[in-house]
Amino acid sequence: MKILITGGCGFVGSHLCDKYVKEGHTVLCLDNFLSGSLANIKHLLDYRNFKLIEGDVRDSELLGRIMRDIEVVFHLAAQIHVDRSYVEPELTWDVNVMGTQKILEAARFYDVKRVIHASSSEVYGTAQYVPMDEKHPLDAAHPYGASKVAADRLCWSYQKTYGMDIAIMRPFNIFGERQRDVGYGAVISLFTRRVLNNVSPIIYGNGEQRREYTYIDDIVRAYDLVMKHKEPINEPVNFGTGKDVSILELADTIIALCGKDLKPYHAEPRMAEVDRLCADASKAKALLGWEAKTRLGEGLIKFI
Repeated sequence: MKILITGGCGFVGSHLCDKYVKEGHTVLCLDNFLSGSLANIKHLLDYRNFKLIEGDVRDSELLGRIMRDIEVVFHLAAQIHVDRSYVEPELTWDVNVMGTQKILEAARFYDVKRVIHASSSEVYGTAQYVPMDEKHPLDAAHPYGASKVAADRLCWSYQKTYGMDIAIMRPFNIFGERQRDVGYGAVISLFTRRVLNNVSPIIYGNGEQRREYTYIDDIVRAYDLVMKHKEPINEPVNFGTGKDVSILELADTIIALCGKDLKPYHAEPRMAEVDRLCADASKAKALLGWEAKTRLGEGLIKFI
């Protein structure tokens, strides 16, 4: 099978590249290195069935050249950081929405069999009830979340208008090997890096915000099940553990697992902070037989 993975040098994308290259598929990895890293896929460069393409999903001409004969597109390319969206909302919208539209148009033109779109739990905003199923209102409060809502609904519209096979995945927070721990990196990687270097983790606000975290191996398995599903999945699907934890509890757990004697430092709350995210992933189990297998503590030990 010939597979295109956009954002393939990123955290999740590079794990998908690993899986499908080693399974013998032909994999095209497209990345502009906005947040991806060459180090994540450097070990694949000598594989004959792997091709790295440095480029942007907003480049229609480039997509026209590489989409031909592609059977499946994993669309993960995005400006993925909430904090960055506060200071660069236009870039966030352009990459996440217009980039998605360019991918969908190219896939439509070349009759790609299936597009798998990486949406996000951030489309929901703060939980209005828990656990949060796919019928939860889309109430994103920050520019990143709003861009993911628009891209999510754009995929839905292409599915309905053109009859395309587009799977919309809404994973909740993901963590694991290769996650960025600098700049706009995710909280587990940032906390872990600081604690391992004997520096207190920074918590914005009181730390009572609650999130859930799914280990990367479980999410890769979710993507694979979606790709191999015989019938089109014509509805969004959540992927998560359904077990949330406060940011303060998370920091304390990482400090304890690292064997350090530190206390978190509390900074001013962030703008438009989501208070709680907690998934109802029962649809994923019913449709795909998927459920998270790695417990948070087990995943943290592996990551540390």
